[in-house]
Amino acid sequence: MNLAVNSRDAMPNGGKLTIETKNVELDKNYFRSQGVEEQPGLYVMMAVKDTGIGIDKEIQQRIFEPFYTTKGINKGTGLGLSTVYGIIKQNQGFIWVYSEPGHGSTFKIYLPKNEKTEWIKGKGRTPIEKLSGSETILIVEDDDRLRKLLRITLEKYGYKVLDAGNGEEAIEICNSYDGIIQLMITDVVMPKMNGKEAVDRIQPLYPKMKVIFMSGYTDDAISHHGVLEPGLNFIEKPFKHEQLALKIREVLCE
Repeated sequence: MNLAVNSRDAMPNGGKLTIETKNVELDKNYFRSQGVEEQPGLYVMMAVKDTGIGIDKEIQQRIFEPFYTTKGINKGTGLGLSTVYGIIKQNQGFIWVYSEPGHGSTFKIYLPKNEKTEWIKGKGRTPIEKLSGSETILIVEDDDRLRKLLRITLEKYGYKVLDAGNGEEAIEICNSYDGIIQLMITDVVMPKMNGKEAVDRIQPLYPKMKVIFMSGYTDDAISHHGVLEPGLNFIEKPFKHEQLALKIREVLCE
């Protein structure tokens, strides 16, 4: 309820509030990328997303602190999100926010799966040799920690990796790079220039380059709010590195 109220307040002129749930499996690499204690396993994810004004990165660092609020006098106590945080932690869960000013916000809650609940697992791990490659991949991600982790992971799979912290930096790299870039993996929502704009600027340099978009926003939010056209290659954060490696092979072999 507190998350829904915050979403309402972030959409003073109206908007769309969406609540989504699904089963996920988080591995140790995901927790490492978030900088928290590793607790891999099966979780239920609930996403509460809105099309509101968004949250600055500086503010995101403090939003779960008790009594911290950006609302005006008599508009809020600053306890809403800290209450949410407390409830989730008491149930051994996690909460993270994905937001950029002007692009709305998505709060993702992860609660441990009840061991007594039936869980349909996949067919098992794909052999690593089938996920390896030698192509050159450009990663564009404004989260430094995640970008570094993705680079290390993809290099282990045999890829040559270039990385940029934003769209403008990616364009500079491409303008000076002598080789061929076969694949670009880019965050969708970034400051200054979003992923789609960066792709539109870079694609003419490499007409055969494939693209995978990634985001903490859900696929529904990305496509239905006009950020990306439906049908483009997309992977939702968080993802296991094996999932990304499999997605890369699928896209490169199309």
